[in-house]
Amino acid sequence: MTPLNKGTHVKLNAAHGDHPAGAVGVIARLNGDGTARVDFPDGTHATFPEDALVQRKISRREALLPARDPRDFAPYIQYTCVVGSRAFGLDTESSDTDLRGFYLPPARDHWSLRGVPEQLEWGEEAYWEIGKFLTLGLKGNPNILECLYTPLVTHATPLARELLDLRGAFLSTNVYDTYNGYVLSQFAKLEADWRTVGAPRPKHAMHLIRLLLSGIAVLEGGEVMVHVGAHRDALLDIKAGRMPWEDVNAWRLRLHRQFDDARTRTRLPEHPDVDRVNAYLLRAREHARTL
Repeated sequence: MTPLNKGTHVKLNAAHGDHPAGAVGVIARLNGDGTARVDFPDGTHATFPEDALVQRKISRREALLPARDPRDFAPYIQYTCVVGSRAFGLDTESSDTDLRGFYLPPARDHWSLRGVPEQLEWGEEAYWEIGKFLTLGLKGNPNILECLYTPLVTHATPLARELLDLRGAFLSTNVYDTYNGYVLSQFAKLEADWRTVGAPRPKHAMHLIRLLLSGIAVLEGGEVMVHVGAHRDALLDIKAGRMPWEDVNAWRLRLHRQFDDARTRTRLPEHPDVDRVNAYLLRAREHARTL
């Protein structure tokens, strides 16, 4: 039982005098003899045995609903693709197959008190709710952009194919900021590697280089480079620890300069085409009425 304190919101577990069971108030004083004075919202007060009081917790929305969500959103997945090392062309025999995509929840669930989850996850699979997927994409999130541009698509409904046809609407100079953020995150991991093990972990170094290459490709070519192409062997050398750190670091610094230069020369717009993407989302939400 949670201990009672001055200021605790409580309710009566049974009727006492003029106060019915469930009456709520706040503890004004603990008397030290097993009783407490409770002030009520109507301005009255009374003293009760402490065991007649239970702490009142403010219920969240979920407390009004069954604890276990029985709904299955798998049938509403609109798009599934392969990302990660297999899409990058950096996979080995032991590599997992990472599946990503988005789902469109039925309107009745989207509008319900319970709402819908922003993301579904099963093992190596993850699917964003369509609104979340589009919002992240408009911000230039690399994970979403790679979903839209990966050549390894395993499932796409007509609604998903419509989105793939307008994927260029997501590209803007926002990618410079978002990719830089991910690059800095990998660099922070490298710095942590130096502190903890005295050397950079090859996997962290490889991902940093790959992100820079991808960011440069977006700014220079207006398209997301998912498969690493001609850089495959060099990146695998980094991953396997075959490339000396001095060479990796020199490459990293050159790519940083190239990335900054690409930002000044890019032909991408300053902002994504929010109106086109929003119009698509409205069409999708309308379709959700029929699911």
